Amino acid sequence: MSTSRIRKDNHRPALRLVSTKGMSREDWLKVRKQGIGASDAAAACGISPYQSQLELWMIKTGRDQDLPKVDPGDMTSPMYWGNVLEPIVAEHYSRKTGNKVRRINAVLQHPDPDKRWMLANLDYTVVGNDEVQILECKTAGEFGSRLWRDGVPEYIQCQVQHQLAVTGKQAADVSVLLCGQDLQVFRIDRDEEVISRLIELERQFWHYVETDTPPPADGSDSAGRALQALYPRDAGTVMDLSEDLSLCGDFDELIDIREKLSRLEQRESSLKQRIQETMGDASKAVFPSGEVSWKRSQDSTVLDSKKLLQEHPELLNEYNTTRAGSRRFLIRT
Repeated sequence: MSTSRIRKDNHRPALRLVSTKGMSREDWLKVRKQGIGASDAAAACGISPYQSQLELWMIKTGRDQDLPKVDPGDMTSPMYWGNVLEPIVAEHYSRKTGNKVRRINAVLQHPDPDKRWMLANLDYTVVGNDEVQILECKTAGEFGSRLWRDGVPEYIQCQVQHQLAVTGKQAADVSVLLCGQDLQVFRIDRDEEVISRLIELERQFWHYVETDTPPPADGSDSAGRALQALYPRDAGTVMDLSEDLSLCGDFDELIDIREKLSRLEQRESSLKQRIQETMGDASKAVFPSGEVSWKRSQDSTVLDSKKLLQEHPELLNEYNTTRAGSRRFLIRT
């Protein structure tokens, strides 16, 4: 996504839709359902690596009760550490750049009535600087930092251009803490061409929400979770699709792909085992193009539930729970 500098134009400032000071997380999530926020922008445009249009649509239309929830207090969650470290990233951004920053405790709304569904909840604004007006703080661990090797990932650029579109501002800094010790700062300038395309794609998505029409699934894990949550039970009916030439073609291609995958998985196992046989008890094997490690993990202690229930069967009635079933997609030819 281009971030080329453009000349400064006069843009109307955003509207303050609601104050978030003292607002509960539950109420904040309800407000977010009124439109597309900056963190929703990439998913709405279909370029998010984490969320599909279909899953976002379920959230915006209030169908997210059965979707997996992220516990904001889960200390193993990247979201948790992102929230904890956000003020630290902002503080050290100020130290590194000399820019003063300030929190904006409000959900902002695009000033144009025909774009009222465009919302933004900024991390910080940059005070008294003609070059940059918004600060977006990010953190990335070992895996997430790979997405930053070539600069700001496209889905983050989409988020920032959304913020610039809503606020009418000209530029934003993205400050990211990589692997807990490498603070980097990237400048993203307002790009009218990108914003125009962004608004067009977001408008298409919001039309899905307003008409209560699910967007097409995109093959991602997110879309798979959404479909399982959207259609959790089958009705026991049979649908004859033999006259639908398009879906018949999809079915035949699916069978062909699964057969190819099966052959590839078998070949993968064969190659893996050949290398393992050669390595024997070696911990690592080195090749010109990479390396393989084959190490024993540490022993762990687990509960032998089978033995426990054999010796104390009464515990099953005392501590049982029901696990919800899920639909299985099985193919027969």
